[in-house]
Amino acid sequence: MSLKPPVSDHDHIQGHSQAHISLVEYGDYQCGYCGQFYYIVKKLQQHFGDKIRFVFRHFPLEAHPNALHAALAAEAMTKYNKFWPMHDILYEHQQSLDDFSLIEYANMLGISEQQFRNDYNDPALMEKIQQDIESGLRSGVNGTPSIYINGKKYEQDYSYEYLVKYIEKLL
Repeated sequence: MSLKPPVSDHDHIQGHSQAHISLVEYGDYQCGYCGQFYYIVKKLQQHFGDKIRFVFRHFPLEAHPNALHAALAAEAMTKYNKFWPMHDILYEHQQSLDDFSLIEYANMLGISEQQFRNDYNDPALMEKIQQDIESGLRSGVNGTPSIYINGKKYEQDYSYEYLVKYIEKLL
């Protein structure tokens, strides 16, 4: 399956826009496998540098009661250019994704509780997350993490070593 729609300016992107490798993840902040994959992505980014760009799309699963709230918290930080710091905090503190903790993380990033609450409740955030979910469904996402490398669904071994070998063949 292929990625629908392709990566655009509406996505959360880390890395060089002209990178040879584009790695897109549909993720859920409460998913244990996504939490493990978070550290693999960090290692891949270190290993490949500006040859790889990473794109994150939300896919909170209903089975994870705090996943949607965490996704809303990450989106709320976009206004302050702090999506990626919040993304990292959420994965590094997966065991604490209750509403109190989300406010605490926003405070750590310099956003007051009142600012956070106002931004968190913006209906546009839910629309963005819903767009990510719909694109995931059109792209064949059936669990998290689901990844796409250069627009094609990757359905092989998610280990760091295997991904390095796979990506090196594409360079």
